[in-house]
Amino acid sequence: MAVSSILGKFGGRKTPGHLADGPIGSEDFQARLDLLDDFEDLGISWLWATDSTNRLIYLSRSAAGVLDKPIEDLLGKPLASLFEVERTDDAGASQRPLNFLLSAHSKMADLAVRISGQSEEVWWSISGRPQLDTNGDFKGYRGNAKDVTRALKAKREAERLAEYDSLTGLANRHRMTKRLDTTLTAYQASRRSCALMMLDLDRFKQVNDTLGHPAGDDLLRQVAQRLERIVGKRGEIGRLGGDEFQIMLPDMDDRGKLGEIAARIIQMISQPYSVEGGRANIGTSVGMAIAPYDGLTTEELVKSADLALYAAKGGGRGQYRFYSTDLKDSAQERQEIEGELREALAKDQLELFYQPVVEAGTGRIASCEALMRWNHPERGPVSPAVFIPIAEESNLIVQIGDWAIRQACAEAKAWPASLRVAVNVSAHQFANGKLASVVTSALANSELDPERLELEITESVFMGDKDALETTLKQLKQLGVRLALDDFGTGYSSLSYLRKAPFDKIKIDQSFVRGCTERGNNNAAIIKTVIDLAGALGMETTAEGVEAQDELDLLRKQGASYIQGYIYSRPVNNEEFLQLASRDSLILTPQGPAHHRSDRITLYRKIGVIHEDHYYRAVLRNLSKANASVDGILGVPVGTNLVLDLSGGQLAVCRVVSAQEASMVVEFETPLISDGADGYCTRHRVSPYSLAAAGMPLAALPPGSYPLAGMERGPKSRPAFIEVEVKLRSEH
Repeated sequence: MAVSSILGKFGGRKTPGHLADGPIGSEDFQARLDLLDDFEDLGISWLWATDSTNRLIYLSRSAAGVLDKPIEDLLGKPLASLFEVERTDDAGASQRPLNFLLSAHSKMADLAVRISGQSEEVWWSISGRPQLDTNGDFKGYRGNAKDVTRALKAKREAERLAEYDSLTGLANRHRMTKRLDTTLTAYQASRRSCALMMLDLDRFKQVNDTLGHPAGDDLLRQVAQRLERIVGKRGEIGRLGGDEFQIMLPDMDDRGKLGEIAARIIQMISQPYSVEGGRANIGTSVGMAIAPYDGLTTEELVKSADLALYAAKGGGRGQYRFYSTDLKDSAQERQEIEGELREALAKDQLELFYQPVVEAGTGRIASCEALMRWNHPERGPVSPAVFIPIAEESNLIVQIGDWAIRQACAEAKAWPASLRVAVNVSAHQFANGKLASVVTSALANSELDPERLELEITESVFMGDKDALETTLKQLKQLGVRLALDDFGTGYSSLSYLRKAPFDKIKIDQSFVRGCTERGNNNAAIIKTVIDLAGALGMETTAEGVEAQDELDLLRKQGASYIQGYIYSRPVNNEEFLQLASRDSLILTPQGPAHHRSDRITLYRKIGVIHEDHYYRAVLRNLSKANASVDGILGVPVGTNLVLDLSGGQLAVCRVVSAQEASMVVEFETPLISDGADGYCTRHRVSPYSLAAAGMPLAALPPGSYPLAGMERGPKSRPAFIEVEVKLRSEH
């Protein structure tokens, strides 16, 4: 259809019109029409028109060609039928549909609409003005359209690049912040929760330094893929930069489920990677916070999750932590500890403790493991789980490790000649190329037989330079020292280096020993496989962390060579170990519970106990997943239902299963879950929304304990029990 054929539809003039410089004749008029036809054929823009019912009465033929339909099939159809009825803009906000604008006879300008029925996305930008006759009645539209598919895709790609990480394809920091802002604002209005995970990669810098930045980039892409497989559609993952990642999980406040996800992430991220034709092993630590419990705004929630992450890294890495109000600014504390650790090393404040390793069959001491201890003059004993990771980050671990080898050799010289000493060697020590010379010097100065020194190394050393590793291993074996593979089976295991490396012993990690006798637990089968593997390779085995008689019996039955754990002895200082070693037989008697039981924490701290409409103050003595021991309330009958207020909004429903005077044992209705820090917490907490409904300001949960909503109005009945004062004490 030519432009001239449409002129009469709206009562347009058929007589010559006028140009700016004077009247135009019929030839000029035809030239003008030809010019418009040529313009349409170029496809830069198309013309269209509708009648009073918004049916198409004109469309440029070149536009019909784009739609891949004969012009005759298009004329007479409603204009809106060519396009998708609804669309949203790129920010996700709904726009008024074309149908609405047409029915309202509204002007439209550069309205982006998607062509319907196309296999690939095709977008047009249409503009149009309503046409009225002399009476003001609507006669239809005249307008133009153009293809904006390429421009729209380019715009989307630019916006994607602005909001997504180009390396991994994950959301970037800008997008994650915007999503958190939007989500938390909306969820606060609808009283919903949102969890946030912060994680960074352990030992990632070593990959960059040893294998190069292309390998590091490849590793980050693989990490992103693993995270996407774990999280799926449950949340959004972002890479904030470097090796930092963030995961937003809407509508999730069950700390049990969050702990399971975090544990799964740690497990999966810790599996070996194939990069640049080599092998890399890394790990991760995870910190978690939940809105509204740990913060209402993005800034509050991110800060809480960051503090939890620092706590996870400070606890030994490869762990997760939930935020709690008693977490300090770990970054500042770590800096302080690093400075104090340097001073402790200079002032000889570090000490070695020794834990006996006994023959499985006889109970005779065969060797012991040297363990680092630091008794700070002001802080008191500082856990190795706190200061060793800090030493590794600051490279102090090399100095400390070298000191430990020299000290252990010097002290072991005074032991019976049959006893060996095992010293842990960090991956940093192994990588610096001076380990063999340090060992040589320590043996020479102490005059210790090299056969009596055993070096325990972890599988992380195998991610370094292979040639340097083989050289160091060869040098150590030439010196005559023994080599043990520590923490075998905890996520980095490979048979390839067991076949090549000259190990004398494999140490079975205590995580496999714990619970190995429980019904339905696969640990016993894993232990048996490791023992058989070691035997086939001519190696001995040591099972760590043995505490109960049933564990000892199982390990003996399965053929473990040596046993190490509290069932024989805790770590003791050198003076105490000399007393143990002075026995003629060197035989230790196992002392421990008959059966393994769930880990129980001994702690004395104040809690609240709620019975009906009364709130009692008591002392929590022991705590496990299933039950707790509580002191300080007299006269509580067995079978009484109570609620323990464990502080921080943690309320645990329980029932008294035994009671004697002012002490009782309660069993939880819902088992507690791991808090990621060798402790326990409730799955759920009192919601800040509920506290706000009871009159408190809406805010993150305050620290400490507080009664249930409504109890502050006063008791409605006489108290059934009597509070008894219990003095707090600590047990180590």
